[in-house]
Amino acid sequence: MPDSVDRILAQWATVRPNLDVSAMGILGRLSRLTRLLERAQSDVFDAHGLHAGEFDILATLLRTDAGPRGLTAGALSDSAMVTSGAITNRLDRLVAKGLISREIDPENRRTVRVALTAAGAEVIEGALVAHVENEERLLSSMAPSDRKQLANLLSGLLSAHESSDGQTN
Repeated sequence: MPDSVDRILAQWATVRPNLDVSAMGILGRLSRLTRLLERAQSDVFDAHGLHAGEFDILATLLRTDAGPRGLTAGALSDSAMVTSGAITNRLDRLVAKGLISREIDPENRRTVRVALTAAGAEVIEGALVAHVENEERLLSSMAPSDRKQLANLLSGLLSAHESSDGQTN
């Protein structure tokens, strides 16, 4: 079944038949899917009173099993799927919501430690379950073997661009 990018590719084939726009098809689909999937994920985060970046910070604290001591702001930045520049504003919002604590490390006064509060742990547990269910729903049209193949292909592409960009997170 044709998708919205097929129409664009057909138009290019008509006006520029000698131009190979196959890369445009792949990147156009990735871009369109990113917008659609982020919107669907945002609906789940909104239902839990979170933005995507806030979810990622809470999920990072949960998945790294940071415990009551939490993570340093630097370790959180390294482990999160957001840029370090975006961390401070998100931390401020999460502190204001009572979902995390941000404390000076008593062992090193130059270090700030970030930890989930009890309320934060409750919110992220509920949001995480809903998020995973939503992701499964979003990929339900794909057979398991296709999902595995797509994951491998995207991993290879991401790895190539992260290594050329110097990013590792």
